[in-house]
Order: sequence, then structure tokens, then C-alpha cells
Amino acid sequence: MPLEAGLLEILACPACHAPLNDRTTAETPELICTSPDCGLAYPVRDDIPVLLTDEARRP
Repeated sequence: MPLEAGLLEILACPACHAPLNDRTTAETPELICTSPDCGLAYPVRDDIPVLLTDEARRP
């Protein structure tokens, strides 16, 4: 289930504070940082974004 649009509007990357985009596939729902310098991908587990830089991956 995709995140609510209102929630996505207020979330930001914890590393660089850029907005996040929702990229949901069947296997790996993620929130992707929109900054070209950062670009971290944060996992979404049980419909809850895990916005920890230690849990993020570089796409």
C-alpha cells in the first residue's frame, strides 16, 4: 500500500533534508531521496518508513 500523499509531503531525507519520492515495487517498498548528491533509499517495513541512515542503501 503506498504512503499517504500528505505524509510523503512532510517527510524529508534525514541525511540532507531533501524531499523523498515513493518507489514501491512488489518486493521492496522504498523512499528515495531526491537530492542528486545524496540519493539514499530508505526501506518501508509494514507501511512504516524507516528513516535511519544506518538502514538506508545507496541505489
